[in-house]
Amino acid sequence: MSEKIEQYTRMSGPQKAAAFMLAIGEDFSRNLWENLSDDEVKELSQHMAKLGPVAANAIEDLFVDFASQVSSVGNLNGSFESTERLLGKILPGDRVSSIMDEIRGPAGRTMWDKLGNVNEVVLASYLKNEYPQTVAVVLQKIKAEHAARVLSVLPEDFTMEVIMRMLRMEAVQKDILDKVEQTLRVEFMNNLARTNQRDSHETIAEIFNYLDRSSEARFLASLEDRNREAAERIRALMFTFEDLAKLDPGGVQTLLRNIEKDKLAMSMKGASDTLRDLFFSNMSERAAKILREDMEAMGPVRLRDVDEAQMEMVNKAKELAESGEIVLSDSKGEDELVY
Repeated sequence: MSEKIEQYTRMSGPQKAAAFMLAIGEDFSRNLWENLSDDEVKELSQHMAKLGPVAANAIEDLFVDFASQVSSVGNLNGSFESTERLLGKILPGDRVSSIMDEIRGPAGRTMWDKLGNVNEVVLASYLKNEYPQTVAVVLQKIKAEHAARVLSVLPEDFTMEVIMRMLRMEAVQKDILDKVEQTLRVEFMNNLARTNQRDSHETIAEIFNYLDRSSEARFLASLEDRNREAAERIRALMFTFEDLAKLDPGGVQTLLRNIEKDKLAMSMKGASDTLRDLFFSNMSERAAKILREDMEAMGPVRLRDVDEAQMEMVNKAKELAESGEIVLSDSKGEDELVY
């Protein structure tokens, strides 16, 4: 069996429906869309947006299942953009915006499922500005494990107020629950979805973070010749090894516990004196002495090996930031949580 035929056999029912709607286009799908509920439109749109490339042979097999052999359909690519274009030709603009904002947001069929997939720091940052009673309703609806993580991030006084409201809470009336859900959908989820739409400069900056030092410098220099503004913006967005100097003492110590000793020694061989001093000052005298001895024992090392070790440290720092164990600062020196 060819790879293209195998693709069709691996597709789930919702994926086949998504491919079908994309393949027949707006003229033939209009009546189908109009007869779907909002939830069905959202679910189908989500599968369309995440479908990715579908081979022409797979599309042909799909139409065979609908009792019609279609051999003229070319390859298609399911993406957020193609889905939004299609919906825009069929549905009102405000409904399309609402649907696309929701499917760009966290995964989950219901609002409460989606909240369960929002980082606790992000969710807590929003909830701390809400009434304690509203927060109590939200925390009762999400999973206990996630609620515990959110509570641990909220300010302590506010947390106790929320807990007291939860203790006194009786059954929540449906209209109140619906109002809370609608507020979360409009004020939080839609804003979160728009925030998650990444700037192309951020994408390039992340890619450049994985380049070795010489390639990074070469690409940025070439980009400066063509578009100085873009190059400066990308450079500002990049998180480099030297940016680790912005870690607070707790962050440095957490990072040290999660880095292999040989990688740390290799990284420090190419570090600035400022960064070396920061790491040595957050180690015990004995550990710092051992690290210095390891660095001396290495003798001359290849720049490529140093770059790889430093890149590993940067990536580990990003992982720890995403899990909320440390806080990274942006390139402008303004403190910002990295989720």
